[in-house]
Amino acid sequence: MAESRIRATYDTVAAAYDAALRDELAAKPVDRALLDALLELCPGIVADVGCGPGHVTRYLAARHRAVVGVDLSPAMVETARGAAPALSFEVGSMLDLPVADDAWSGIVAFYSIIHLTPAERARAFVEFARVLAPGGRVLVAFHVSAPGQPAGSGQHLDQWFGAPVDLDSFYLDPTDVTADLVAAGFSVSATTLRAPLPDVEYPSRRCYLLAQLDA
Repeated sequence: MAESRIRATYDTVAAAYDAALRDELAAKPVDRALLDALLELCPGIVADVGCGPGHVTRYLAARHRAVVGVDLSPAMVETARGAAPALSFEVGSMLDLPVADDAWSGIVAFYSIIHLTPAERARAFVEFARVLAPGGRVLVAFHVSAPGQPAGSGQHLDQWFGAPVDLDSFYLDPTDVTADLVAAGFSVSATTLRAPLPDVEYPSRRCYLLAQLDA
């Protein structure tokens, strides 16, 4: 999918997205536990890739000494900086991350791969491998299925948060995402599947993959 359409969509909804999701982790114990596990495994810099308005970044930074956020949308990055001016946020694409080789110890990618085509997703994981130090970890979260949306299907939005947008999203089979991680040089160490939390989040079945870059 053209990055320009993704960027334009998230620029359009940045304020509404932030208002809706800024406190979501408070009601998500599994998400918090997995983020805590990643931090325990990563002694160096942890990057929140596709950080949006920075709510996950702020959670990580409250528990870890070195955290950065990267997002494709300048409006999202501006929102994130406004909420946490002491943290480092940068505009950038996960297909061409603005850091040197081996720069990071860990990556969190919560729902930021769901707009990528299969080829783009594979390219993103190769880029993750480039910027992680040997033995680095990645925690990827994505939607697997939802009512009327089986794994492998796509969904187009032309309205979101009451605004006109042009955005495609994909429901991903964990087997396919695992295979892409392995092809990029990762070993998946944990797979977590969970049902949606009623009245808390979009009603999709979700998957979290914790993987380590082969040394």
